[in-house]
Amino acid sequence: MARVLPRPRSPLAAVRRWYEEEMGWPTTGGEPVELLAGLRFDLLEMPADAGYAVLRRLPCTGPVALLRTGRDGNRPGNRPKLLIFIAAGGAEELPGILEWLEWGALAPDLTARGTGDRMPAPAFPTGPAPSYGFGVREAAGWVRPPRPGYEAENSLPTTGPGAGIRDVGGAPDLVRLVSAAATECHRARLLRAGNAQTDRARGDQPLAFSNASRMSAGTRPRSLTL
Repeated sequence: MARVLPRPRSPLAAVRRWYEEEMGWPTTGGEPVELLAGLRFDLLEMPADAGYAVLRRLPCTGPVALLRTGRDGNRPGNRPKLLIFIAAGGAEELPGILEWLEWGALAPDLTARGTGDRMPAPAFPTGPAPSYGFGVREAAGWVRPPRPGYEAENSLPTTGPGAGIRDVGGAPDLVRLVSAAATECHRARLLRAGNAQTDRARGDQPLAFSNASRMSAGTRPRSLTL
């Protein structure tokens, strides 16, 4: 009688089990595996060039993932994006924070994912180096991977009483994180625009947004004072 061997477990099934059992993060039931925002966390989303500048300014943020170009099944895009994990509910606060910081429409590249949104699930971390999944087709990879038992809701950037103490040895409060992200998104947009204008006269300053762009927009971002 022929012996029936068990079917090998899918690597994606292992990824789903790791996120659900080790992290307690809900995932979608199909493939590819996706993480659901709005329940245990929300996501601050920005172009990768701006995001890496934020990470240089803020060494402690909580988990951060890199979303590769054009591989997000939830949203279209033609540039790599960085997703910074924030406390659930933060996506709803983002527009109000930007208004309070007086950025308004000056940071169009800074968005958030919350209830009803999702992100591709990176392969779970296997060592000290960031994990980028199963080959070049993986949609997302960890830049700052999560740690089981540590990334609870109260360890992610948020607002409210006591949020300011997070800057001491932990993740920054959400207002400070948004301030840095809005500044770097605007700076990166101006750099890209400046690089595209090859006939720009020598000596012109494409980063003079601290005066020129704020004056033309009629606002002076409060975030530059934070």
